[in-house]
Amino acid sequence: MINQQISLDTPFTAASTASDVLAGLDLTGKEVIVTGGHSRLGREVTRTLAAAGATVTVASRDTARAAEAVAGIDGVRVEQLDLTDPVSVDAFASRWNESGRPLHILVNSAAVLFDPELRLDARGIELAFSTSHLGHFQLTRALLPALRAAHGARVVTVTSGAARIGEIRWDDLSFSTGYNPVAGYAQSKHANTLFTVELDRRFAADNIRAFAVHPGVVMGPGPHAPARLDSLRAQGLVDDNGETIINPEVGKKTIEQGAATVVFGAASPLLDGVGGVYLKDSDVAPIDDEVRPMTANSIPADANSAMLDGDDASRLWHLSEQLLG
Repeated sequence: MINQQISLDTPFTAASTASDVLAGLDLTGKEVIVTGGHSRLGREVTRTLAAAGATVTVASRDTARAAEAVAGIDGVRVEQLDLTDPVSVDAFASRWNESGRPLHILVNSAAVLFDPELRLDARGIELAFSTSHLGHFQLTRALLPALRAAHGARVVTVTSGAARIGEIRWDDLSFSTGYNPVAGYAQSKHANTLFTVELDRRFAADNIRAFAVHPGVVMGPGPHAPARLDSLRAQGLVDDNGETIINPEVGKKTIEQGAATVVFGAASPLLDGVGGVYLKDSDVAPIDDEVRPMTANSIPADANSAMLDGDDASRLWHLSEQLLG
């Protein structure tokens, strides 16, 4: 909620890592699901939560690839989940619910990034929206019995500062006209923040709290695709030699730093009693409604009113229910 977007003055900074945030916390006995928990940012979230004692289920479309990526991390299992396939989502949730395990932490991390060509799922829904929002919407609702059984659960949805510029194309979600990769990505990330607001409003009374997390711009060490280098240099994300530029103070982070705010939302006791908010740099982000363009030395990523609008959040919830039939 907008009126809760107030800094907690946490001891963490933009440069803090996931290990810093979880230092001293014992998550033994906690059951966690991380979608896409084997890839880059998701793997670091998986690794650090497991290191703190949690039992982590990595939900992935490609279980062989996921198993290889998390091999050697104790306390981690891998299960099949295709977020764009409603049958797969229901099957995953049914297996979990039938196991009788509570679910203490759900990290909705899987996403589609800047797809250069318009791609649709089998239902005709644009792939970024289908993966990042609609699949996670269906999964979270299906897992509500397990979340309630935890008697204190958190749902963390990984969004982006791009939510500031995103908007929901209410009458053309799947870009029958006017598709571009940035608009598709930004719409899906805007949906993540609206989903968080409405999820928390509906289920805080059940002791299920929701957080949307901006991890920062996490490029990884490279090598980067040669075709993208000119664009990445123009954005100030790589230097003249193609090496990733790390500057957490302006949001350009390592994978370890990017995972920090995700695990902060998942497990930090500093967030007890809080929910429905957008997090950045391991704290609640302030509201900034100024229009601020992205430059090489500035990546606007604070919250704005539009991405947390309660009326839009409710409208998106109902629309998502309709899309699921």
